[in-house]
Amino acid sequence: MKKRLVSVLLASAMVLSSFGMYAMADETEAAAPASKSSEAAPDWDDYNEKIAEIYQETDLAKREALMHEAEDELMDTWAVIPIYFYNDIYMMNTECTGLYSNLFGFKYFAYMNTPDNTLNANLASEPDHLDPALNSSVDGACLAILAFSGLFAYDEEGQLIPELAEEMPEVSEDGLTYTFKIREGLKWSDGEPLDAEDIVYSWNRLADPNTAADYSYLCDSMNLERNDDGTLGIEASDDGLTFTCHLTQPCAYFLDLCAFPAFFPVPEQAVTEADPDGENPGAWALESGFVTSGPMTCTAWKHNESMTYEKNENYWNAENVTLDSINFMLSADDTAIYNAYNDGSLQFIDTVPNDEIANVINNEDFFIVPNLGTYYVAFNVNSPLFDGKTPEQAAAMRHAFSILIDRQYIVDAVGQTGQQPAGTFIPAGMADGQGGVFAVNDDDYEYPVTWDFNGEEAVGYFDPTATGVDNVDEARALLEEAGFEFGEDGMLSDSTPITVEYLTNDGTGHVAIAQSIQQDLAVVGINMEIKSEEWNVFLNDRKNGQFDFAREGWLADYNDPINMLEMWLTDSGNNDAQFGR
Repeated sequence: MKKRLVSVLLASAMVLSSFGMYAMADETEAAAPASKSSEAAPDWDDYNEKIAEIYQETDLAKREALMHEAEDELMDTWAVIPIYFYNDIYMMNTECTGLYSNLFGFKYFAYMNTPDNTLNANLASEPDHLDPALNSSVDGACLAILAFSGLFAYDEEGQLIPELAEEMPEVSEDGLTYTFKIREGLKWSDGEPLDAEDIVYSWNRLADPNTAADYSYLCDSMNLERNDDGTLGIEASDDGLTFTCHLTQPCAYFLDLCAFPAFFPVPEQAVTEADPDGENPGAWALESGFVTSGPMTCTAWKHNESMTYEKNENYWNAENVTLDSINFMLSADDTAIYNAYNDGSLQFIDTVPNDEIANVINNEDFFIVPNLGTYYVAFNVNSPLFDGKTPEQAAAMRHAFSILIDRQYIVDAVGQTGQQPAGTFIPAGMADGQGGVFAVNDDDYEYPVTWDFNGEEAVGYFDPTATGVDNVDEARALLEEAGFEFGEDGMLSDSTPITVEYLTNDGTGHVAIAQSIQQDLAVVGINMEIKSEEWNVFLNDRKNGQFDFAREGWLADYNDPINMLEMWLTDSGNNDAQFGR
């Protein structure tokens, strides 16, 4: 009975994490929720407490059960509406080799081979942050990997390998102490020495609420001890060649976070010189020439136009870095990017216009790679949209929106590269921490719904392969439960209309999904207005709760369900839905 459509960008290219602001939590419990501004918002105390309990739980079976309970609580709000599970696409000239990526969307460019040792590429438009502690986007993470180094990195097989660390750490028998040997002779790009003291400074800076890092909650996620002054239980030896971490509980994904960009060391002197008053923590990395530690350094930056990265001769592994330079085109114009690839101006692009997919999907220069993450849409639980409603009525409204969305259409007509419609927030294939898969029914947990996905059993909170039209009667019943009335034509009555603004960033794919949702909701008379913003404006409006309903996406930072759950803590920097606020 549908549909539409418009020229759209491959939805897979929308691999961009959500943003927010986080204030440091106590070491043993999640931060207490702030006062809610809406009576319709769900109470979030129990959720915060449950995540704190998961952090401290050492019984793996009980921990998994608690994570299922937390996801149930999240999904019961219907404020987070999964659309599909990600994969990733890109196009790369056949003369270029050596690029690799991982499940978390990180791309490693520095060891590529190109005809003249230069790569011309497009990742995204103007980055929001190049300070690795402040970045929360996937394109920003790829740039951080170019410019900075962590204790560990990922190799071509997705395995962790030592980076600034010389070897695997010594771990105490109880799993509470990690001791790293740091490579001798490490240098920043300006030639100054880099050692364990820089790592101590940078990790404490990440945890410091004055830094306002979106990812500061990861310091609690990895169970690092806290000192009386709020600093972390970490220390450097006098010679700077040993870095030691003290945990309150074992953390199975500790080394994964040692390879995560938020934990990459940054140069204290440069940071403090650029921001002596502490008012703008990222000021030191707002222009080209900032001090780095990784394979390359940013030597030119024309804002909203281009960036150039060149080989960092002071990088510890510089002799194996194969590229001399990378020139990035900064743009979100899908057609311009694709045209630049076709005329040879670009050798790598991270996006393809939808109407070109059929022409390129079988080409040897078109790549589809797996990701571990979820494309979703979210409501601001404090939106005036829910004024006058109880929490139960507001949840019923959002539930109605969710089941009206035809995810299969979005996958087939917009994505087109085999994405899986999502009936859960935690993605299919994510590990359960016990050697199995989280999104599978077992003796301890049964998902509310089991459905058939392409001949295979799948589980979740609803059947995402059902079309919105299949669910219209149920959606009307939910809206009636929330106090709305319908006319004889089955449409919302003039006395109880619904008008909602949907916020998205520029990009034809995101807009096309918005238009699909808009038409699905119109089946019962919901009026959805689409507002499209430039990337940086969009990020900040979403972070600050300046929206009713918005497009979102989250790629896992590491392969454990807690990463998909801890982002919704009240004080998490990624809690765009504003739970508990």
